This record gives sequence, C-alpha cells and structure tokens, in this order.
Amino acid sequence: MLNRWIRNAALAASLLVVRSPRLRAQTGSGFRVEETTIADIHAALKAKTLTCRSLVQQYLARIDASDKKGPAINALVTLNPNALTVADSLDNRYAKEGPIGPLHCVPIIVKDNFETSDLQTTAGSLALKGWIPKRDATQVARIRTAGAIVLAKSNLAEWAFTPYETVSSILPGYTKNPYALDRVTAGSSGGTAAAVAANEGESGLGSDTGNSIRGPSAHNALVGIRSTMGLTSRAGVIPLNSAADIAGPMARTVADAVAIFNVIAGEDTDDPVTAGARGHREADYMASTRSSKCCAEGAGAAASSTISSATSSSEARAHR
Repeated sequence: MLNRWIRNAALAASLLVVRSPRLRAQTGSGFRVEETTIADIHAALKAKTLTCRSLVQQYLARIDASDKKGPAINALVTLNPNALTVADSLDNRYAKEGPIGPLHCVPIIVKDNFETSDLQTTAGSLALKGWIPKRDATQVARIRTAGAIVLAKSNLAEWAFTPYETVSSILPGYTKNPYALDRVTAGSSGGTAAAVAANEGESGLGSDTGNSIRGPSAHNALVGIRSTMGLTSRAGVIPLNSAADIAGPMARTVADAVAIFNVIAGEDTDDPVTAGARGHREADYMASTRSSKCCAEGAGAAASSTISSATSSSEARAHR
C-alpha cells in the first residue's frame, strides 16, 4: 500500500512539474504554461515573446503527454481539432488590432455538459455520443467573443449527477486527481478541475447544482465561482435541476476566475432566471481584485469563491 502511494505521488509530482524544452525550442518561445495566468499570457503576447499558436501547441503537448499517457489523468473527452486554426486567426487579428477582448488567446477547458456548436456535447453519456448542438451555450459564446479558445471538452460525472467522483459512460475509467493519482477529483466538474490543475488548459468552465464547482475546486487547489442564482446564464448547459443549477469559472487564481466571471455574468434572454440580474451586475468585477495582492497569486490552498449581486456585495470572497 505504501509503495503504491509513493509511486502515485511520484507520478503526480512529475505531472505537475513536467517541462517541454523541445517544444519551446521548436516554437521559439521560452514561455512556460505551468502555473501561468491570464496576465502572464497577455504580457508575453504584448512583449512579442509568445504567439497564440505556440501557447496552444504547448497545451496540446501537455495533454498528449499526460491525459491518456504517463499519469493518464483522463480528464478530457474531446479535443478541439481547430484550436491551432483559431490561434492563428487570433495571432493575425492581434497583429492588426491588438487583443480582441479580455480573454484573448486564453485556452479554456469546457465541461462536456455545455453546448458547443463545433464539438460534440455528451453530458458524460454514451446516449449523446456524436451530438453536436446547433449553437453554443451562452457562457461559451461569451468567452469566445472575448477571445478565448475552447481547447477541449472535459469529463464529468454522468449527467452531472454526483459531487463525489468523476466517472461517466462516455469515457472509460475514472478521472484522477493530478495531485494524488489514487484520490478522486470530486464531481461533477472534476474533469475541468483536473485538466486545469494539470496545466492542460489555462482555466475552465464548470457547473454546480449541489457542490460541483466548489468540490472539485477544493480537491484540486483551484478557485471556483458559484454565483448568486440568476447572475450567470445556464442557457445551453444540460440541466440536472433547474432550481439549483449554476455555471461558472474554475481557475488557478482569484484574478483569473474573476476575469472569466466578468465576461460571462449578466442577463440573458435565453435564461429567464437571469432577469433578476438586471441592474445588479457590477460594471467591472475585476475592480474588487485590484485592492488585494492575494488575487493575483495562486490559491495556494483549496479555495471557493462566491460573487453576489450588488444588492449585497460585489467582492470575491475566497473561503480557504
């Protein structure tokens, strides 16, 4: 038992610190995706020490090395085959116009119960294998408009049913916790959490009915935001319980989670519950992070954040 624990711990450690020197030499980039932030990416793009293509190549290399091989954390169901094409388009636009939005070239992992118009959406069930929706979920559409790249769709507890583990019929085997491969990721957004924790994407989107953003964020040392009901749209997210379902970001830092939240929050005519957000969303949730040094740093320990409407508070509170 002890030997197995040591072996799993060693594999997990290697997963979290693995480097890609050959790839960086090929792409001409000294940028490291491990533990990076949105601000780091944007600073490197501005300094012309990084291209969107080389960034995406590094993430794809990490996925190839660790998701089904090596430690085999098994976090991802579907890769976006057009990710590099999108990256090239963003590079071209950046050269002409600068960043197209606050999430320019941020590779994001999207839970596979969010509808995506160009990738299958299964909610973790073989019953939906091969189904490609006609349009994006509202949150997916908003992050894409802000410049993000949907890099991959992540595994989840089937139909988002359990907060305890991440296992489904669409993907054989369990999704493993990158920090300890013999431990669970929690659920149901464990695929997003494991992928982000293993540096297979910069940030992610998850959904939460009972604990499914908060639990995986806590288990994988991330920051997750489960907002006030109605402050974010669930349109295009396959439901579990519409009275409790909420969707939101999962990231390494408070600042990154809030940057994504800033993009996705607000009223949506496709989700009537968001009518309550009218007049209540803050103009800029990032303003709440600028006065606190902690928000630019890693969570360090498990963290879960709650952002409420302006009727109570616009602060992001990290509960450690």
